Amino acid sequence: MTRARKGDSAIEPVPASAVDVTDAFWAPRLEVNRTVTLPHSFRQCEATNRVRNFEAAGGLIDAKFDGIYFNDSDLYKVVEAAAHSLARHPDDELDAYVDGLIAKFAAAQEDDGYLNTYFTLVEPDKKWTNLADMHELYCAGHLIEAAVAHHRATGKSNLLDVAVRFADHIDGVFGPGKRSGVPGHEEIELALVKLYELTNERRYLDLAAFFIDERGANDRAYAQDHAPVREQDSIEGHAVRAMYLYAAVADIVRHSPDPALLATLDRIWDDVALGKTYITGAVGPSAHNEGFTVPYDLPNDSAYAETCAAIATALWNHRMFRLHGDGAYMDVVEQSLYNGFLSGISLAGDDFFYVNPLGSHGHHHRQPWFGCACCPSNVVRFVPRVPGYIYATSENAVWVNLFVGSRATMSVGGQEVELIQETDYPWDGRVRITVNPAEPATYALHVRVPGWCSRQSMMVPDRPETLTSQDGYVRIEREWQKGDVVEIDMPMPVDRIVAHPQVKADRGRVALRRGPITYCAEGVDNGGSVRDIALPRDARLASRHEPDLLGGVTVVTGPASRRPVADWDGHLYRQRAEDDDVDLVAIPYYAWDNRDASDMTVWFPETTGLAQGRYAPSAASDAAPAASHVNGHLEALTDGIVPDASDDASAPRFTWWDRKGAQEWVSLTFPETRRVSGVEVYWFADGGRGQCHLPESWEVEWSPDGDDWRPVEAGSGYGVHADILNRVTFEPVDARALRLSVQLREGVSAGILEWRVV
Repeated sequence: MTRARKGDSAIEPVPASAVDVTDAFWAPRLEVNRTVTLPHSFRQCEATNRVRNFEAAGGLIDAKFDGIYFNDSDLYKVVEAAAHSLARHPDDELDAYVDGLIAKFAAAQEDDGYLNTYFTLVEPDKKWTNLADMHELYCAGHLIEAAVAHHRATGKSNLLDVAVRFADHIDGVFGPGKRSGVPGHEEIELALVKLYELTNERRYLDLAAFFIDERGANDRAYAQDHAPVREQDSIEGHAVRAMYLYAAVADIVRHSPDPALLATLDRIWDDVALGKTYITGAVGPSAHNEGFTVPYDLPNDSAYAETCAAIATALWNHRMFRLHGDGAYMDVVEQSLYNGFLSGISLAGDDFFYVNPLGSHGHHHRQPWFGCACCPSNVVRFVPRVPGYIYATSENAVWVNLFVGSRATMSVGGQEVELIQETDYPWDGRVRITVNPAEPATYALHVRVPGWCSRQSMMVPDRPETLTSQDGYVRIEREWQKGDVVEIDMPMPVDRIVAHPQVKADRGRVALRRGPITYCAEGVDNGGSVRDIALPRDARLASRHEPDLLGGVTVVTGPASRRPVADWDGHLYRQRAEDDDVDLVAIPYYAWDNRDASDMTVWFPETTGLAQGRYAPSAASDAAPAASHVNGHLEALTDGIVPDASDDASAPRFTWWDRKGAQEWVSLTFPETRRVSGVEVYWFADGGRGQCHLPESWEVEWSPDGDDWRPVEAGSGYGVHADILNRVTFEPVDARALRLSVQLREGVSAGILEWRVV
């Protein structure tokens, strides 16, 4: 993308505290976050001893540290969320509770300002000795962010005093002429910039720049420490860490213009946007490093797409907008907000996704909390910050970045102006903006034209001519009078989206988008399964609003085809069966997994030949599975799903991981005695990526009663071949149960994708 830094004046966001959200989409979510997610998060921090750790570190109780070494950060983030809540909704009870927590933070703080409950309680002699792994500076950063938010919301300095003492301690340890160091998980950098913006203490900004400039000497791409930041050409490593780094770099550039750093930001942004971003706005495909791999590597079922990374994407892109004033960055913010981020929390507000795949076989579900709770604590602090992304101002301009029904007051050119937005966005592209300056005044109103919008119309008082957009915004400069209205109409057809041909996972497939919303389909709306459905190219798609579905959503519907189940027993070739006609129903991606468990997909094949195949039911289909050890899903053994290969990471699987080299078993118990004469086993082996290999050997046993196990008289060998059903036949037996006795190879484990009984 060609860019030119905005030279007229700095772009300043209108703070969330100055924006009253009134719409039917975000207003209820803000309320759920305040009344459900926030108290839920505090309860979880209490129940998991995150609060108790501070009491112990402060000598208030006698207890040992409990949990992961960076757990302090989660409580800090929830306190930040509480501060945002207090800014809009004063609450004496919440205010007092937060003050109580702050007192515990202060008690745990050491005399020199150091504050980290893990190191105080567990390794007091190891402070600052392992910046790469132990997250001391990461925790400090979240304390500082919480303190800045709390001071801005309440005017109090009790938490700010704690944070400043810790920041001063860090500044006394690190910097030019002091100790060098590279934070393993970025966060302290952007937090120090916030502290500088609040206090005007230049040394905090300088320390943030120091930590950025220290990178590049350790050949550690995972933590963006493989090259000096000014020389980095592509985004590498852990997704959240990378996004936090570049968000901080953007902050540094905004305060201290640096052409080399700005060029890095632009290169990295192109790398992410043009080859490493999901259609949901999510980033980071790999679970291995919780982050990035190579361009166009965007698998769907195995997508990591961490919720924190979606939040970090929005943080970085909003800062890039402030540098460049280009709508492309707010397009990414919007894409993330309505899709990759919002999927991270349930509609009820008390369950969360850590990872956000774009395809599921029905086994992936939100959880109330996680041992590593970075995502829930990030969600609760980010939702109340969304109103702060809607508007911005510059010297003689107002910017409308997001279309959200709201009322906001801001200052432009030294004069107060009120903006009122009325809209049913994201379901309807019609927006009405009322401009109410305190006195008639001349300035520019920049209204974003979203990247998804192929055509729009805009009505402006006394301006009948067509308005054109530049850098993603329509600029309307005039003398504004109280009550002036700008009306925007952005049609929202259902768009069929295809991916770049090099995105292997999406070849021959299409996704659905309407307005800013990416769609998916769930089996619960589509006859129990959706992975076997294709969406032909000539399918006429329609949309309708369903006010009583999933909190009120617009669904997409259209004719589709279902791949028929074929019985291949005894066949190498057979006549092609006719596809089944079905009516597809697609829902917004963010709303999936809020009802009964079922499969889900975002990318639809355009022919049934690419749709997921299913085996015909076998005698195993209604059997109850059990195993000596379970990793994965027992029900995957008999779900009938045809894998592409033994290393098909997208197919549901059962494994014995992390058992290695052992004798293991898996069994099927039938509802009644059945005569059986053979089994077929499709082995799972991810030897190229993981530690599940083909087994050393295996045997079939049967039981007449489920207790007395006997070997079968096999008439064929036991195959351990990849990518096929390994079939073994034996003398017929009247069995109540079958069991596979499997010898794992030395040093590795094994698994099964499908087990059929004949």
